[in-house]
Amino acid sequence: MSYPDLEEMALFMRRKILDISHKCGMSTHLGGGLSMVEIMAVLYGRVLRFDPNNPRWEDRDRFILSKGHGVLGYYPALLASGIISEKVFQTFLTNGSDLIAHPVMNLDLGIESSNGSLGQGLSMAIGIALAGRKKGTPYKVYVLLGDGECNEGAVWEAVTLAAHLGLQNLVAVVDYNKLQSDGASRDILRVDNLAERFGVFGWHVHDVDGHDIDALVEAFEHPSANGKPTAIVGNTVKGKGVPFMENDNAWHHARLTKEAYEKAMAAIAGKVPVEA
Repeated sequence: MSYPDLEEMALFMRRKILDISHKCGMSTHLGGGLSMVEIMAVLYGRVLRFDPNNPRWEDRDRFILSKGHGVLGYYPALLASGIISEKVFQTFLTNGSDLIAHPVMNLDLGIESSNGSLGQGLSMAIGIALAGRKKGTPYKVYVLLGDGECNEGAVWEAVTLAAHLGLQNLVAVVDYNKLQSDGASRDILRVDNLAERFGVFGWHVHDVDGHDIDALVEAFEHPSANGKPTAIVGNTVKGKGVPFMENDNAWHHARLTKEAYEKAMAAIAGKVPVEA
């Protein structure tokens, strides 16, 4: 099946990532923002239940960005889905802005959690999912982690607890781009075979191409039906969509100069993106 609306949304998000990265004039986490675009487009364009006109709706699905440095892939999703305005979006990293380099909880802007210190988001998501189950509310909780973040022992404690509690309303997604701040993830601390690991811990697992929208939709629309939490391991490419950034860890955190910005925009040209 084809999802041209989600493809268009992903293109729009990539352009917005480049726009605000260049406009802010500072180093930003470009690589990991670009790698999560399709995941976020599917979540905010098809999967999540929310009301952009009522971001505090009690029965909304919750999304937690555990890899807090990935805001460049997060704020454009909030923009594309109508939760925040272009005016708010353009304040990124300006004095007094609500949109800074890591998310700060602001329910009116659709931001469910403050995150920066890695390894914390899954534990928070477990608490929210357990509360929802106890209250009998229908919402689901989605949390996005990075594979470098999975070096944290707290992540695996949380993975164990979620399976023990049988949190069927919890979905963890890993942006498995295989690079982190200090280099290749396997060289820092080998946590290979992430899908297999989640399965051994008792999760229902999908191992997919994290840039394949069809595969992502299929995974999100077939969560656990047997009392287990669901893990979606999305195999991604750091810097995806901008050829000279792909798999180049120099773009983990870097400043997008005018020359690099124009080169990047030219690289993704040829398709007409949607307007905000």
